[in-house]
Amino acid sequence: MPPKPFQFLPTALPGIDAMQADSHFAFGRHMHLQFGLGVIDRGAQKSFSGRGTVESLPGDTITVNPGEVHDGKPLGDGGRAWRMLYLEPALVAGLAAEVRPRTPGAGFEFHAPNLRDARLAAQVRALFAAATRHPRHAAAPLQVEECLLQILACLLRPADKGRHIAASVANARAMVDDDPTMAWSLADLAREVGLSRYQLVRQFAQATGLTPHAYLVQRRLHHARRLMRAGTPLAEVAAASGFADQSHLTRLFARTFGTTPHAYLRAHR
Repeated sequence: MPPKPFQFLPTALPGIDAMQADSHFAFGRHMHLQFGLGVIDRGAQKSFSGRGTVESLPGDTITVNPGEVHDGKPLGDGGRAWRMLYLEPALVAGLAAEVRPRTPGAGFEFHAPNLRDARLAAQVRALFAAATRHPRHAAAPLQVEECLLQILACLLRPADKGRHIAASVANARAMVDDDPTMAWSLADLAREVGLSRYQLVRQFAQATGLTPHAYLVQRRLHHARRLMRAGTPLAEVAAASGFADQSHLTRLFARTFGTTPHAYLRAHR
């Protein structure tokens, strides 16, 4: 039986999701609310990120920060294989406070979207194996935390405060974040932040990489994932997340994450 293009795996530590993939799938622009840390195993890909457009080759370590808009498409005809860990910000913040104790209260971020470092890639592979190989082994959380601390010490830096987002855009984004299921109109958002509709679309896209509508869809998809993980019946998730119906949710979910809600839910039961 051929391997599944996307596989979600159980992990040994709360706050970590694991996925391995082997696919030709081209991801559109999307974002995660977690830190992403992974390695390319085979093939190559090109991706846009908030830190520039990069090409990733076999053995490269790839990262993404929470809320950072990115995409990904294979380079060449052979697709690419990669493995990825998604780390909850609270987990990273707790470890970062120990890794960078002299900067209390500072936000942290991964400093580069792509790193070509064989030693680092080996560490990421070891972390992935520790997190997924023996999820019920008593010593697994200890090994995962050790590996993760070593990697974060190399990759984390204080968040760049120089990437300023205009207050109007930040306010519009915060309104969507606070209630992604609301039927926001462009006129509503623009009026609330004191911009014309055109100004809001242009400035929002420049600052975030997504238009207001595309950003709203992303937040609704993440809201849907949280409901699914919390045990909400799939038939109820679409309406509770602001989608027209279940087929609408399924179509956008698969386009963004490369897998259907049913497959995602099966993997996280």
